[in-house]
Amino acid sequence: MAENTDLSLVQDIIRAAGGHASSLHELTERHQAADVARVLVDEICSRCPPPVNEEPVLIEVVLRTADERRSHWLSAVKDAPVRDVPRGEGFVAMRIEYELADLVRELFGPSREHHTGVRETGLFPYAGSDAADQIAPYFLAAQQATATVLAGCTSAKPDLNELTSRYLTPKWGSLHWFTPHYDRHFRPYRDEEVRVLEIGIGGYKHPEWGGGSLRMWKHFFHRGLIHGLDIVDKSHADEQRITTLIGDQNDPDCLAEIAEKYGPFDIVIDDGSHINEHVRTSFQALFPHVRNGGLYVIEDLWTAYWPGFGGSEDPERSGATSIGLVKSLIDSLQHEELPPEQGRTPSYADRHVTGLHVYHNLAFIEKGANAEGGIPPWIPRDFDSLVAASSGGAA
Repeated sequence: MAENTDLSLVQDIIRAAGGHASSLHELTERHQAADVARVLVDEICSRCPPPVNEEPVLIEVVLRTADERRSHWLSAVKDAPVRDVPRGEGFVAMRIEYELADLVRELFGPSREHHTGVRETGLFPYAGSDAADQIAPYFLAAQQATATVLAGCTSAKPDLNELTSRYLTPKWGSLHWFTPHYDRHFRPYRDEEVRVLEIGIGGYKHPEWGGGSLRMWKHFFHRGLIHGLDIVDKSHADEQRITTLIGDQNDPDCLAEIAEKYGPFDIVIDDGSHINEHVRTSFQALFPHVRNGGLYVIEDLWTAYWPGFGGSEDPERSGATSIGLVKSLIDSLQHEELPPEQGRTPSYADRHVTGLHVYHNLAFIEKGANAEGGIPPWIPRDFDSLVAASSGGAA
């Protein structure tokens, strides 16, 4: 995507959409309506599902303010993405009209399941009274294309299973079955202005492959900024609300520099090399840059058992693996219960891991303040003494 100016504008739009109506008014005073409209139309196109209409049509999207009305022409036809195009000679099947501020809220405000009373529509807006024969071939296409574009004008929660198929990422339906777990743990963040970092953009060394997962998270987190880190240049995946970064996940200094510039993060997902040393290095470097209340996710725990990735086939020798890391976090959660005579100094993970959810090949680590206090020292440390104390010392 274009650099700082566009990113600043997108952030202003997202923040205004989540605020009071006065914030939307201030937005249109700070920025040109044409610039805001460009961001909105780009977002609509990126959210539209693949068109199914065989006949190519144009959907006119009109955005109006107190001072002007501005039209954008979206081309919809099967086997091609929805695109903003010049008016040209295409057949206009539907006009969809929004107040600019209303569409800002529809796209980037807290999600709503019912979207009525926020737009005006007009079927075949440029057809005359004698155009029945001209209209007939386009009637079904108009309905299908309108449904496609309106699906892009909403912030209603999408189906992650469908998104992983649309954007060609193997998080569900092929190698893995992760998306139900992602939906469960990510759902509370959907209406927040999140910053997400995913390690590993995909496509390995092929420069034009990968990025599907980033597009999936962009669609799911409709108010979020999505960052992708890869050791290979994947800038072809850059677009509005997606920024790709080049770096080595096994380099703590590189990770710290990225986190200082783009964090703190609400969510970090490690879908990188899956080499066990890299997984552990990334966690140590990036977990401190997840905000309290955020999540750190580790995918593909299977490599903990594969020696080619630095794993061990013996579960009893998992200490230096990703599974070993996850096991150690159970002790971190309970660190306040360890006998003080051990003289253990609490680690960062001890003090900040507040929850752990582990599934097949997938772990979610919750970040917060792990300081509830251990069982107090005046409670007896052996069962018989505990029973005696609870019965008031009676025989």
